[in-house]
Amino acid sequence: MNIAQALALRGEAESYERQENAWLLEHILKIDAFDLSLKSAQELTAEQEQDYVNGLARIAAGEPLAYVTGSQPFWTLDLTVTQDTLVPRPDTEVLVETVLRLDLPEDTRVVDLGTGTGAIALSLASERPNWSVIATDIYEPTLEVALQNAEKHDLTQVKFFLGSWFTALNRQYFDVIVSNPPYIDAKDEHMLNLAAEPERALVAEKQGLADIEHIIQQGKKWLAAQGWIVLEHGYDQGEAVRNIFKTAGFKEVRTVKDYGGNDRVTLGQLQ
Repeated sequence: MNIAQALALRGEAESYERQENAWLLEHILKIDAFDLSLKSAQELTAEQEQDYVNGLARIAAGEPLAYVTGSQPFWTLDLTVTQDTLVPRPDTEVLVETVLRLDLPEDTRVVDLGTGTGAIALSLASERPNWSVIATDIYEPTLEVALQNAEKHDLTQVKFFLGSWFTALNRQYFDVIVSNPPYIDAKDEHMLNLAAEPERALVAEKQGLADIEHIIQQGKKWLAAQGWIVLEHGYDQGEAVRNIFKTAGFKEVRTVKDYGGNDRVTLGQLQ
């Protein structure tokens, strides 16, 4: 089987499935997209062909491509992912952009709650090396992946702590609290397409709002004067999250849309 034949095993030309085939082949063959297009007649070795077919079977069974390849691009970083982590989504980059646009001190102190792969914390640290960045997660294997990603990208100034939300922290104050917390209702039909990823990182009570509510209400005790909380949430939760912020007494409350035009990130500033 050559590269052209391998690409054609799944999906129509120009389809997303065909693009996934290409990414999987690039990973297995250790070449980039340009070389892949130039070498369409190149034959795969028996081992490469078997790895490719096995990878397609895992994707067909519902696994994200990132679990098959073991990595996922996010912001300017290539992040290691495992089945102990969510796969970082492009929409979460909107949260990173939102924080970077805030008027913040040169020595800003940030905490990323429920960091997963470390995507948000590490992206912020890569852009603002003078910031003090802390990241927490409740699940030790997940936190180990985040630490590996920090070492991989030489972002060792980021500090990691194990625990649930604020309980992982010593008493201190932050200029920014960020999080992409669980925000999906357990009965949401989208969960069928997310079965391969850890449910604990996806589902929250109160129609997906319980963890968001907890972070906003408890976060007030951990914010410096004029500090911000910036949260990712579901496409249909913008109004509800704004109301939680306002009820908790935050000002400058607003929602930012993702690349698809959906409500995705809401933020508020401590009064």
